[in-house]
Amino acid sequence: MAEMNGAEGTDGGAVGPGGAAGLDGGPGLDGAPCPEAIRRALAAHTTMTLAYADEDGPQACAVLYATDASVVAGANEVTGGTGATDMTESAGTAGTAGTAGAAGTVGGEAAGDGPALYFVTATTTRHGRALAEPGARVAFTAQRDGQEWSALTGLQGRGRCRVLAGGERAAGWRIYLERFPFVAASDRLRAALERTELWELRPDWLRLIDNGQGFGHKEEWSSS
Repeated sequence: MAEMNGAEGTDGGAVGPGGAAGLDGGPGLDGAPCPEAIRRALAAHTTMTLAYADEDGPQACAVLYATDASVVAGANEVTGGTGATDMTESAGTAGTAGTAGAAGTVGGEAAGDGPALYFVTATTTRHGRALAEPGARVAFTAQRDGQEWSALTGLQGRGRCRVLAGGERAAGWRIYLERFPFVAASDRLRAALERTELWELRPDWLRLIDNGQGFGHKEEWSSS
């Protein structure tokens, strides 16, 4: 996501009106919990654009994602509607749903950790291969189309991805299916799950842009 408000775009420099200088250009503190406003914004969206780099250079792709809305006080109600761009990237199944994401499990957070985002993609895709590389990092954005400039909102983030397995995968799938119940109702998507992997993205830096609180308003968080 480009700087939607026209303010300075560097992560360590000035910010627009309503912002403040701090970690990565924002007011976050080392080890501080991720602000509720950022959590709510993450829970309110369904599609993120992942940016990464590999041996062929920079690239980006859009994937459906879910986050554990139950840990967000007053999060928007989740519905089954979504603007999916590639349904082969969003398969799931009811059969793998596991324990809910309470603290200490998938979906929970240790002190200073950010919220977890879950998405599906095969490791045979270009971005799947890149994200599976040791030490690989990813940047991402999330926002809705068709917003009015005066109320424009969106998110930027950076972090690391990993493929989930076993009980972590089962718990993550429950979160995913609560976000996208239509997945469990489709035999085609359930079959596609057998050929894909469930990933967890843990952001270590997040920026919320919310022009509804004032032009250029930013709120930022960093895990370190």
